[in-house]
Amino acid sequence: MTLAARLPEYPWDELAPLREKARAFPGGAVDLSIGTPVDPVPPLIQDALAAAANAPGYPLTAGTAELRSAAAGWLERCHDVRVDPASVLPVIGTKEFIAWLPVMLGLGPDDTVIYPALAYPTYDIGARLAGARSVPSDVLDGGPGAARLRWVNSPSNPTGRVLSAARLRDAVRWARDRGCVLASDECYLELGWSVDPVTVLHPSVRGESLDGVLAVFSLSKRSNLAGYRAGFVTGDPALISQLLLVRRQAGMIVPGPVQAAMTAALSDDAHAAEQKARYGARREILAAGLTAAGFRIDHSEAGLYLWAARQGLDCWAACELLAAECGVLVGPGSMYGAAGTGHIRVALTATDERVAAAGQRLHALAS
Repeated sequence: MTLAARLPEYPWDELAPLREKARAFPGGAVDLSIGTPVDPVPPLIQDALAAAANAPGYPLTAGTAELRSAAAGWLERCHDVRVDPASVLPVIGTKEFIAWLPVMLGLGPDDTVIYPALAYPTYDIGARLAGARSVPSDVLDGGPGAARLRWVNSPSNPTGRVLSAARLRDAVRWARDRGCVLASDECYLELGWSVDPVTVLHPSVRGESLDGVLAVFSLSKRSNLAGYRAGFVTGDPALISQLLLVRRQAGMIVPGPVQAAMTAALSDDAHAAEQKARYGARREILAAGLTAAGFRIDHSEAGLYLWAARQGLDCWAACELLAAECGVLVGPGSMYGAAGTGHIRVALTATDERVAAAGQRLHALAS
C-alpha cells in the first residue's frame, strides 16, 4: 500500500459548496471554519525576523541557545514549570510534529496510537503515516495493551474542553504503567476563558519526573505566527534526545530567521495578552449571536473555538443553515469524530469587522 493510500481525503475540501453559498450572501462570507490567524504579526517579531534575514548557513536543528532559553523562560514565567533549556526542541509548526511523531518514535503495524474521541484529525493521520493502529478513546481503564503513544489535548480542539490536573495526572499514570509515551498537545494553553488550563509538565500533573511525557506548544495563535510554522516540544530529556537525532538525520530544521522570531515572541508577554483580549471580545460577540440564533454552547471554556449545537439539526444541516441564511462558514463537528455529528465548530479567527457582521447576521436569523 502506498503512503497516500493510507490517508483519507483532505476533510476541509468538503466545505467547498458551502463556501460558495456563504460568498453569495449579501455582504460576503464570514469564514469561521479554519482557525487561521488574521491579525498582524507583532512588530517586535517582524523586526527580529528581518534582523536575522542574512542567514546563509545551516541553522541548528536543536535550536539556538537563545531560543531554548526563551522557551524555558516562558514556561517558568507563565506556567510555573521548569525544564532544562537543552530539552527544548523547535519544530516546523506543531502539525508537522504531531503527524510525524509516531514515525519518529518507530511505531509500526504492531503498535497502537490512542487519541481523544473528539479530536484534531492529525493524531489519526500520524498513526496512518506510521502504519500503526489508531483508536479514538477517552477511556483510561482497559485500553489496548499494545499502546505505544497516547495523545491528550487540553484545551481541546474542537470542543474547548479543559482537562483538570487530576485527569491529566491519571493519563500520565496510565501511560507510565504501560510503557506508553504520553504526548500532550497544548497549542491553546494560554487561551483560557472560564478556567485556567494546566500543562501536563506541571509538577502537580507529572510528579517529580518527566519520564515518558512530552508537551508540544504552538506560536500560531499566541503570536499570530501560523505563517512562520513555529512551535516547540519539550519534556522527557531521553525522548527529546531521540527526537533530535531523527530530526537531524531527516533535515527537519526550523529556519534560522524563524528561530530568531520565536525567541522574540517567547520573550514578550504583552503582545500575547493583547491578542487574547482580541479573541475574548470576538468570542463574546459570537457566543451571544449563536445563543440568540437558538444554538447551545457546550464546553468552550478555553481555546480558539465555540462548540455549538442547535436542537433538531445535525452538524451539516447547521452548517448549511448558517452558510445560506447568514453567509457564515463554520466547521461540521463530524470532521473531529463520530461524537461530533450534533455540533459545529466556530472559530474566533476573523477580523473585528467580519465578526461584528456575523454577530448581526446571527441576531437577524433569530428574528
